[in-house]
Amino acid sequence: MSSLEPIFRPRSVAVVGASRRRDSIGWALVDNLLRAGFTGAVHPVNPRADAVHSLKCHPSVAAIGDPIDLAIIAVPRDFVEAVIEECLAAGVRGLVVITAGFAETGAEGAAIEKRIRDRVRAAGVRMVGPNCMGVINTDPAVSLDATFAPTPARRGSIGFVSQSGALGVAILNVAAELGIGLTRFVSMGNKADVSGNDLLELWEHDDETRVIAMYLESFGNPRRFTEIAKRVGHKKPILVVKAGRTAEGARAATSHTGALAGADVTVSALLAHCGVLRADSIQDLFHMARAFDRCPLPRGPRLAIVTNAGGPGIMATDACVNLGLEMAELDHATRATLASFLPPEASVANPIDMIASAGTDEYRRAVRAVRADDAVDMVLVLHVTPLLSNPIAILEAAGEAAAAEAAESTAAGKPVLAVMMATEDFYAQARGRRDLPPVYRFPESAARALSTLARYAAWRRRPVVEAPVFDVDDEAVARLLAETGEGYLDPGDAFRVLELYGIETAAWRVVDNRDEALAAAEDIGYPVVLKAIAPDLVHKSDVGGVAVGIETDAELSAAYDAMARRLAEHGHAPEGYLVQRQLEGGHEVVFGVTTDERFGPVLMFGMGGKYVEVFKDVRFGLTPLGPVDADEMIAGIRGAPLLEGVRGEPAADRAVLRDVLLRLAQLVVRHPRIRELDVNPFLAAPGRETSKALDVRIRVGE
Repeated sequence: MSSLEPIFRPRSVAVVGASRRRDSIGWALVDNLLRAGFTGAVHPVNPRADAVHSLKCHPSVAAIGDPIDLAIIAVPRDFVEAVIEECLAAGVRGLVVITAGFAETGAEGAAIEKRIRDRVRAAGVRMVGPNCMGVINTDPAVSLDATFAPTPARRGSIGFVSQSGALGVAILNVAAELGIGLTRFVSMGNKADVSGNDLLELWEHDDETRVIAMYLESFGNPRRFTEIAKRVGHKKPILVVKAGRTAEGARAATSHTGALAGADVTVSALLAHCGVLRADSIQDLFHMARAFDRCPLPRGPRLAIVTNAGGPGIMATDACVNLGLEMAELDHATRATLASFLPPEASVANPIDMIASAGTDEYRRAVRAVRADDAVDMVLVLHVTPLLSNPIAILEAAGEAAAAEAAESTAAGKPVLAVMMATEDFYAQARGRRDLPPVYRFPESAARALSTLARYAAWRRRPVVEAPVFDVDDEAVARLLAETGEGYLDPGDAFRVLELYGIETAAWRVVDNRDEALAAAEDIGYPVVLKAIAPDLVHKSDVGGVAVGIETDAELSAAYDAMARRLAEHGHAPEGYLVQRQLEGGHEVVFGVTTDERFGPVLMFGMGGKYVEVFKDVRFGLTPLGPVDADEMIAGIRGAPLLEGVRGEPAADRAVLRDVLLRLAQLVVRHPRIRELDVNPFLAAPGRETSKALDVRIRVGE
């Protein structure tokens, strides 16, 4: 039995702080319990009232006399600790603390919250909140609405958790407007005890919950979330709206919940790493959830569009292709079947424009035909309602076709979504009809839902390949890192770290003067690059600290003298110079690592060079990083086609790039003193022998 059972399946509920005032939270809590038809006993508690909602009111929890599974606490903050002590003494097994004024308000509130949490956990009792809106369980055997929300939840198959109580009201409103049903709803508030991780584990084994949806403002334990979400995500989809995308939003989220919000790029990397699907808004999340709730997962990204209007069909095509879906190439037999019952003016290419005269029979037959095509993985039905047409009949025809073909091998696992451009009366009729395909008002919303279905299905199909373990000299690396207290390694040591980890570098020498530079160039071989070394010199090219294309001793001497003058003009005193063999061919890419205090090492890959911060064409990943993760990072940048070779250019050796990412992932996991690392540029060349690191910076710290 789950430790959360007393909260979600109580046999008796005490409302501490119940009130006779209709405009109070204490009144709304009792009212919602009764309106929902809670199947257990409800006990209002208020020492200054004899009855609330015609129920006998008790002066204290102890005075109830009967066993209490769940206590809902809505009293002023200064009384909460005493009420909790009373509940624990009375044997209450679960708590929902509605009251605000704890960690979200500052140090004093945080101290009280910590005492409450420690006391509750010591007693083996679970607590939702504080600073929350409550919990809902729509199971008819329980019918629990322990919230003060004005909108009741409809029965369904989506489990929803919100970190914000106020937003929870809006969530229930949007769900009702869209006709979306829930299994359970939880407003976590400050997450002092029960967290999103607890709820993921609860819903993992709940067959009635098909989709998990979350509104989050912070991660209490990101590593634990990753572990749980990866496991649960292979069983059912997890959809997340994460607030705090901007620095300003992150500060607001911190103030609201009493917890720090992570950098958005790290959050996105974390969610992608464990297969969690991120939505931009609550409405977008519900659009996605509705598709997962009613549709099978597609076998691929190939889409067929069936419409009665050319313009919206083109809009839908653009939206879907822009989100990574592919327009299916229909089989000749499928096109012949469509042509056999559609008018000559219709287009049987994809999108299939049946023209405005298309009715229920045409939609039914067209959907059946395209779903039976092996080249089609999913279908989007689009209907613009003409005069005297019945859009419900059209939608029912599409639903009948989807249901009829679902059992056939050629059509099984092919979702059907619909965009119906109709009046409000239609949406009121379609709301909550689970026998119909999920309905969207506009093509863009349906396209996002289809794209999310395809991405999640692809993630579920990904092979699980463990990261390779490289045989390297970690003791030598540790010694090099130990020689630097805190700060950047000198360039020679930074290059040596890469070489000890099997990452090839362009031949280099660190020199102190012109004569040593000339000797190094003779040893390495021309052409060479000359780079200045100084602790305060981050972007060397900005002050003339890099000279390329040096072919002779004379050119090297001149470059050395000119560089020394430029550095002096900019107030830099070089500690030495680096002479490096210049390599040609290939493309400059960047590898990077930064360390987040809560998320751990974050790896980066993208197009490199001096404009990396301008173009920002990079992707991020988290450890543990496997080969599939590395390949997706490489393929996910906008410049990936350049690495594949264009206009006759040879392709870069992608296996080398994957190898470097995996080696860097092992390096930063085994050597956590590495706080930042940049390999920029790395030459991504056609062959392994010319794919090498050209520059590297490593910062170490505690």
